[in-house]
Amino acid sequence: MPTEFPHGTVHEAGEDLQAALRSQPDVLKRWESLTPLGRNEFICWVEDAKQAATRQRRIQRTCEELLEGKKRPCCWAGCIHRTDKAPSRWQQAVLIDKKGKSRR
Repeated sequence: MPTEFPHGTVHEAGEDLQAALRSQPDVLKRWESLTPLGRNEFICWVEDAKQAATRQRRIQRTCEELLEGKKRPCCWAGCIHRTDKAPSRWQQAVLIDKKGKSRR
C-alpha cells in the first residue's frame, strides 16, 4: 500500500513532480527528510514556472539539488504564498510588485 506523499505547508506537489521524486529512491528519501517548509519552497519554485519546459527543468534540478544535499532551491527568494509569514522587503519589491500581484 503506497504511503501518503509528503507535500509542503501551502503547496501540493503536482503529479509530474511526484513521479520524478518517486522514480528515484534516493531522491524520494531526501524529499521525505525535508521539513514541510523546505518541500514547500521546492514545490512553489516548480509551480512558478511559466512554460512547460521550464517546469521540467526545475523538476530535474529539484532532484539534482536534493541529491547534492540542498534543503531549499538554489537562487529562490522563497514562497510568497505563506500566510504565517509576511513577505520580506526583497520579496515584496522583486516578486510581488513587479508581477502586479498582491499577497491575497
